[in-house]
Amino acid sequence: MGWRTIVITQRCKLDYSMNYMVIRGEETTRVYIDEISVLLLENNAVSMTGCLLSELMERKIKVVFCDNKKNPQGELVPYYGCHNSLLKIRRQIRWDNDFKDLVWAAVVYEKIKAQAEFLTEIDRMDESRMLKGYLGEIESGDASNREGHAAKVYFNALFGNEFKRRGDDDAINGALNYGYTVIMSLFSREIVANGYITQLGIHHDNQFNSFNLSSDLMEPLRVVVDRKVYNAGYEVFDKDEKHDLLEMLTEKYYVGECEQTLLNAVKIYVKSFFDAMECEDVLKIRFIELNRP
Repeated sequence: MGWRTIVITQRCKLDYSMNYMVIRGEETTRVYIDEISVLLLENNAVSMTGCLLSELMERKIKVVFCDNKKNPQGELVPYYGCHNSLLKIRRQIRWDNDFKDLVWAAVVYEKIKAQAEFLTEIDRMDESRMLKGYLGEIESGDASNREGHAAKVYFNALFGNEFKRRGDDDAINGALNYGYTVIMSLFSREIVANGYITQLGIHHDNQFNSFNLSSDLMEPLRVVVDRKVYNAGYEVFDKDEKHDLLEMLTEKYYVGECEQTLLNAVKIYVKSFFDAMECEDVLKIRFIELNRP
């Protein structure tokens, strides 16, 4: 599996030759394709050969396309993630609703726990204790919406009581939205690579969202973006800040007793989620430890 995040910012042509992605711009650069995990195209003047596109999909490399404001707009997703994807999609359609509610409660628990631990890290102890209190109130399917209550307390603690989650009108929201989109793309890649589809989630169920399952599974990892944005204190969010934020992809976290890059940790977490869904055992999910020293 690759580990490099390649960001293309200038007009160029990308093609494939002898196991390398060749970048032809003012200068010609070659990147060994098996080292690539994520390819982010920030410039709309980039052209790509069909041969390269095919190789990127074959090797399950995540390709993210940006709009003219350099914000992630879409991604390249292959039709088939593995040899028995039809069997897995049929199973996905039949996932038990009661068990999905239990898994969603576990996801919400991990999300709020990570938020509380981050608030402790930045010495917001009152808010952290409040979130920890919510952990004991989470019901199956999060029927009491502890996630929503925790989010309000959490974001106010991070960015002030006047802060509102909205579009890209300010640097903080722009950075959060950008980071969340990149994280979501990692989950979409792993879901498809495991033979499932991103549209059918366990909680998110928006007919206009093609990534409902990605939205579900990424929830505990939003703190990765939040921490980076909070610590950076962005006053503007442009090219340099975006590249700085992307460094989160190579940071190390624990899954069980093993230290992993975020890219590999997501791979392990997603695979364990599908194992849990197949045998209906929540304990099989290997959540990523986001605050372990």
